[in-house]
Amino acid sequence: MTVVLSIVCADGLVLATDSQITDADRGMTYPAQKLHPLGATAAWGGSGSRAVLLDLEKVFASSAAAILEGEDVGRELQERVLPVLRHHYDTFIPEVPGQETKGGPAAYVLAVGYAHDRPFVVEINPNGMIGHYEDIGFHAVGSGSALAQQAGALLGHFDIRERPVAYGVAAAVRTLDALARTSASVGDEIDVCRITPEGAAHLEDDEVDEVRGVVQRWVEAERAVLDDLIS
Repeated sequence: MTVVLSIVCADGLVLATDSQITDADRGMTYPAQKLHPLGATAAWGGSGSRAVLLDLEKVFASSAAAILEGEDVGRELQERVLPVLRHHYDTFIPEVPGQETKGGPAAYVLAVGYAHDRPFVVEINPNGMIGHYEDIGFHAVGSGSALAQQAGALLGHFDIRERPVAYGVAAAVRTLDALARTSASVGDEIDVCRITPEGAAHLEDDEVDEVRGVVQRWVEAERAVLDDLIS
């Protein structure tokens, strides 16, 4: 199961993902890097076909500046995703003798960051359509996206859109850790990128652990408040 989620805050953005790949054809799961830089002020993640995503990683790495400098980030992304999707759709062999094919070349892309000092949260779906979600505040792609959306809704009363980006980082870590506890196909290791107009910072493992400490104190404070209200 893959979950790539984005959170919009008052002064920045968060993009986060789990680290586990599910290979349906082979019945295997293994860790992999799912979060990638997109120039200095953005990042992207994807779900679906690994072949498509690996090709897109090369394309985005070589054209990040052009994407962020373009007039419309969504169109710039779409322009680069469509040829890769078409190639894999055209060359995909759905029926292989003696083998049941469970996957396919479909893939989702979620790109988050700043271009021309404006925030963007853009999805390109397997049909090549563009979706903008910067005005929504929370978005997710991947097979676990419905669970992430539900978790995001449960945190809605904290008004994270009106709070600094550090709140968004804590919410992202809490959401992904909760999914890891409830679904064996979501990996414990997570990638988190904190993005402001000044730049994108990919958190190191020890920084994620520090955020987990904050989340633990957050949970304990909620428990104490509930105990006080009910007792």
